[in-house]
Amino acid sequence: MPARPVQISMDAEFLRRIDADPEVRQRGRSAFIRSAIEMYLRVRQRREIDEQLRNAYGGHADELLEEVSDLMDAQEWPPE
Repeated sequence: MPARPVQISMDAEFLRRIDADPEVRQRGRSAFIRSAIEMYLRVRQRREIDEQLRNAYGGHADELLEEVSDLMDAQEWPPE
């Protein structure tokens, strides 16, 4: 997908810190900012998934453990 230019504003000190980063010097501001945004979105998605899991299974740990206890007992673990 072709990139579209987007104008953003940031204070001079923040921009100076970004420009001082070796990755920015090597790859450029746009690539650095895209990478940072992608990382933020992945972390946010992971947090949302974790929250959904906590909501779905929260308070039911004993019930879930009971359901899988036979499987866990039959499991063979590699020797240490």
